[in-house]
Amino acid sequence: GARFRAQTLYAQLDVLRELRPKAKAAMVAEARRDPAWAVLGSIPFLGPVRIALILAIMRTPWRFRTKRNLWAYCGLAVVTHASAEYALVDGRPVRRRRTPMTRGLNRNYNRGLKAVFKGAATAATTRPGPLRDYYETRIDEGMREELARVTLARKLVALTLRLWKTGEPYDPTKLTEQAR
Repeated sequence: GARFRAQTLYAQLDVLRELRPKAKAAMVAEARRDPAWAVLGSIPFLGPVRIALILAIMRTPWRFRTKRNLWAYCGLAVVTHASAEYALVDGRPVRRRRTPMTRGLNRNYNRGLKAVFKGAATAATTRPGPLRDYYETRIDEGMREELARVTLARKLVALTLRLWKTGEPYDPTKLTEQAR
């Protein structure tokens, strides 16, 4: 029985290996017809497959009013939770002074889009350029590497949304630091 299951699975794998390049070529060919292809293609570390996935998943940048809305959709939004926000003092509810605790990233998100932007951020950390400089600046400030990578992914998301909405190509001189 085990041998038959293994043979069947390997037969499926052989078929998928033949279909994968054809499906990839068809996906990229369809995405190239979109007017946003040239704009998104100017952003570094977003290759043809990543751009095709962004176009297929997001469809239009106007779904998202701000970058923070898109961060939440991509699973890159910071979530804070508070329990026992109020305490009973003399029989009346009184708000506690303790601030809500940060609990990480949101859990309801589009996994494909998160993989696209985190993959691009990981690739950007390996090659020299302004995005790697941005990443290394975060690390020099004392941020942990994984948090700096998420911050870089957020930067790529915000950059993608802005350029897609305005229609202008990527310009590394306009890559700015957020005011502190």
